[in-house]
Amino acid sequence: MLEINLIKNKLKEIKKKNIFIRGFLNYSKYKKKLLIIKNKLKNPIFWNNFRYINILNKKKINIENLLLSLDNINQEIIDIYELINLAIDTNDKIILKESIKILFNIQNKINILEFKKIFVQKNDKKNCFIDIQSGSGGIESQDWAKIIMNMYLKWAEKKNFQVLIINKSPGEIIGIKSSTLHIIGDYAYGWLRTENGIHRLVRKSPFSSSGRRHTSFVSTFIYPEIKENMNISINSDDLRIDVYRASGSGGQHINRTESAVRITHIPTGLVTQCQNNRSQHKNKSQAMKQIKFKLYELQNKLKQKIQKNIEKKKFNISWGYQIRSYILDNSRIKDIRTGIESNDIQSVLNGNLDKFIQASLKLGL
Repeated sequence: MLEINLIKNKLKEIKKKNIFIRGFLNYSKYKKKLLIIKNKLKNPIFWNNFRYINILNKKKINIENLLLSLDNINQEIIDIYELINLAIDTNDKIILKESIKILFNIQNKINILEFKKIFVQKNDKKNCFIDIQSGSGGIESQDWAKIIMNMYLKWAEKKNFQVLIINKSPGEIIGIKSSTLHIIGDYAYGWLRTENGIHRLVRKSPFSSSGRRHTSFVSTFIYPEIKENMNISINSDDLRIDVYRASGSGGQHINRTESAVRITHIPTGLVTQCQNNRSQHKNKSQAMKQIKFKLYELQNKLKQKIQKNIEKKKFNISWGYQIRSYILDNSRIKDIRTGIESNDIQSVLNGNLDKFIQASLKLGL
């Protein structure tokens, strides 16, 4: 009897959640919108406008996928309702046990759709870049920067995102001084936009014979990849362009063999680097795009009054602007903003970041 009541309560909870998510995602509105798009696609007036037809087809596919997901969940709830009633009438305990599994599976599907409501900001659907910068501290911070880079690479792999390493500046002995990752996939920026900030590491130094505890800092800066026709004007006099050998840490001297490019936007201090192509021209083109992306993102933040000046974007790589502390001695990772903690350090460093990311997104950080 207790088991039956639990199943009924679970079904009731799922039905309520289903009604909420259908309303929140505007099921009826999208049904009407889909009909309008289909009618436009049938209209010969638009057939010669291939760009417009392509846009309409993409919208049509996205809406159809959303509606199909909602319809499938709705049908699964109807089916499980009938199955549970049959199991109760026949006192079939095997079906009742199976019903519990099905209910949790439906709940998981609703949770996935519910989580998508968080991705409502303008650029959430877009690809993005992650700039990783080691703080002061030499070898320790450079080793930590490489660990952070690998953590995001593994996270992206788990999400089935494509990743390109646009730039990687090697450390003095080990690790990296900085790197830029290009994350390609649906909602890449939406997932990562709250990861801006400082990662603080506390551990016994593996590079010191005395084994003293050492604190290191690494900053991460996330910005979206946006269309090239964005309204961003850059004065060439505001740019300093340096080229250097791709295998080295950079420098001011230019020669024909140096293909890596670093561009600094002098008024703001924003910097981009690219060395993943053999062609200096291609690297310069990619670095220029990234400067525009960064300036675009900065302008949006300023308009939204999230930040008042560029210095708040160029994090002071120290105690301020921390997002997480990784204390290896105590096997503890704590997200400073959400209070979420984990004792499984290796799991987190292997890319299992969703617990932290989802909490920060839900808080609207």
